[in-house]
Amino acid sequence: MNSARYGHTASVLSNGKVLVAGGYNGTHYLNTAELYDPSTGVWNVTASMSSTRFCHIAAVLSNGTVLVAGGNSGSGVFASSELYDPSTGVWTITGNMNIGREWHKGFLLLTGKMLATGGWNGASSVSPSAELYDPSAGVWTITGNMTNVRYQHTASLLLNGTVLVAGGYNGASLNSAELYDPSTGVWTVTGSMSVARYHHTASVLPNGTVLVAGGQSSGTSAQLYDPSTGVWTVTGSMSVARYQHTASVLPNGKVLVTGGQGSGTSTQLYDPSTGVWSASGSMSVARNLHTASILLNGKVLVTGGQGSGTSAQLYQP
Repeated sequence: MNSARYGHTASVLSNGKVLVAGGYNGTHYLNTAELYDPSTGVWNVTASMSSTRFCHIAAVLSNGTVLVAGGNSGSGVFASSELYDPSTGVWTITGNMNIGREWHKGFLLLTGKMLATGGWNGASSVSPSAELYDPSAGVWTITGNMTNVRYQHTASLLLNGTVLVAGGYNGASLNSAELYDPSTGVWTVTGSMSVARYHHTASVLPNGTVLVAGGQSSGTSAQLYDPSTGVWTVTGSMSVARYQHTASVLPNGKVLVTGGQGSGTSTQLYDPSTGVWSASGSMSVARNLHTASILLNGKVLVTGGQGSGTSAQLYQP
């Protein structure tokens, strides 16, 4: 990459390029953005965002534009949002969230709206609030509150269109989980994990179950959530404890986990058919708070991360 960064976002565009935006380089909060072209392996600088932001959220909307929202500007947590248009390379301001937040989680729903959940406001946990962004209006509206205040959690879009939120932190590590129904805007409590965790990952497997792995305070443990029963079951443990890592569901259905605090350069593969983890080679650079993006050609692009400088690497499944 052209700039070292961590706590940034990476979004795979409809043209196959990857947009990396924002983050922190160890000295400065960033508003810069750049594009990776898989056909050439080259990074090119694109227009900068209007605001510096770290630990924000990003999603590719149905019209191909990229929405980024919230984060920390270096002067505090804020609620602003902006849109990137790949056809012009230009950022434009859109509606603010109702609540400033960082370490929140967001997801594009099947309805085309963006759901933002929880987060930290710079002084304390944000209330258990959640809100929706409507691309047709450019406006955020409050939706139902979660049952628990949480940040540094995970949010996963299930095959039936509901959203599973799991774990996180609110002064203590959480094992609770809850489900959001976009048709009603209501959250309902579901089964709790056996191990509390935050800064973990959650991956929706091809069969619809959700794999959570690692996380601060959880060691090497991993669990599976079955949406049909609302029950969590223990699955194979990783060989290395890690948090602030990434997890990517590969085209073959296996899950690639990379890096994270405490894991050095290690990566591992989870096989859902056996429930077993295996080593999958090492990255050349240790990293955490990085990103991992599945490219249209099936390769995984890993970018940045704390301590990794400007490096990026490709994984071939």
